[in-house]
Formats: sequence, C-alpha cells, structure tokens
Amino acid sequence: MTNSPELPDSTPTIADPAGAPSGPQGALDSGTFDRILEPRSPRRLPLGDGTWHQLARSYVWVRLISLALFLAVVLVAAFVLALLTRTAWPWIPGGVLSAGIVWAAAITPRQARAFGYQLRSDDLVFRRGILWQRMVAVPYGRMQLVDITHGPLDRAFGIAQLKLVTAAAATGVVIPGLTQDAAEHLRDTLIDVAEARRTGL
Repeated sequence: MTNSPELPDSTPTIADPAGAPSGPQGALDSGTFDRILEPRSPRRLPLGDGTWHQLARSYVWVRLISLALFLAVVLVAAFVLALLTRTAWPWIPGGVLSAGIVWAAAITPRQARAFGYQLRSDDLVFRRGILWQRMVAVPYGRMQLVDITHGPLDRAFGIAQLKLVTAAAATGVVIPGLTQDAAEHLRDTLIDVAEARRTGL
C-alpha cells in the first residue's frame, strides 16, 4: 500500500513518507497486530491507500479478563438468587447472559484485529467492525479534546483508551487498546496538528 501524502512544512508531520514509522512514530506500531482483518464480502468497506495502525495485542487479554470477571459475577448472582428463592428461574437469565458473554469472548480476537486508524494529511480515519462496519473521518481542525483514560486492568497490561471529541458528537471517536506510548504520542501529535489547523498555519 502507498502511504498518505506529507503535510506541509508548516504543519507537524504525521506520517513518514516511506510508509514505515521511524523514531517516535514507531511507537504507534510497537506491540500491535500486523494487519487488519477485513470481512470476506466483496461489498465491505475498502481500506484504501495509506498506512493503517492497529491496537495492541494485549488488548485481547484485557477484554477476555474483563468478560471472565463479568461472567463470574453473573454466575454468582444466579446461584445466590436460586438459593434465596429456592427456584431455578434465576438460571434462565443467568444462562442467557452467560451465553452472550461466552460468544463475546469467542469473537474478541477477531474483533480486535478489525480496529484500525490512519493518519492522513487532513484527517484521522478510524474503522472498526466485522458484521457491523464503521468508518469515521475526523478532520484535525474540528478536534476539540483528546482524552486518554485507562483503568487498573489497562495499566497492568500497559494499554490505554484515546477519545477524540469534536463539535459534532456523531463524529467523535474512541480508540481502545492503544499502548500507552502510542496513546501519548498520538495525543501530542493530534493536538499539535489541530492547533496548527485552527490557527491557519
């Protein structure tokens, strides 16, 4: 794939012209998946040209552990309710919820590899989804806030979530499962470019 065009000299550089990250830019691809998984349908949303960056591999473990803890809570709650009521009905919703959690855990590895983001000359493009695909382009000049959050489990695995807030709520983007280095580097880069675009540099 060809790389996206360079930004003008007066704007902070987003992508390396050779297509491979170098220096601080390499933080975006350290510890991540190597390629985006696409749906097999010929009517899928095309990736297009440019360099796509992906989530950290450890994001899958964080999701699986979170789902396992949620499953444990559901099973314990169903067991306690069954004891208190001395009936089996709590196992019906508990079983439905458990089946949904197991299904979510089964598709998590493939789902994580469907996430991707691309830094173009004028905007950031974010894509996600296998069955329900979404692709959003966020112009740099429309960004109002770039926020990084991470919980205890995220910190244990060295990942973070980056949220982009724009004037239009529908175009807001949340990129989960970035390495902390990638999240910080991406935040600083986007803030610099957004400020440059708003001031007309």
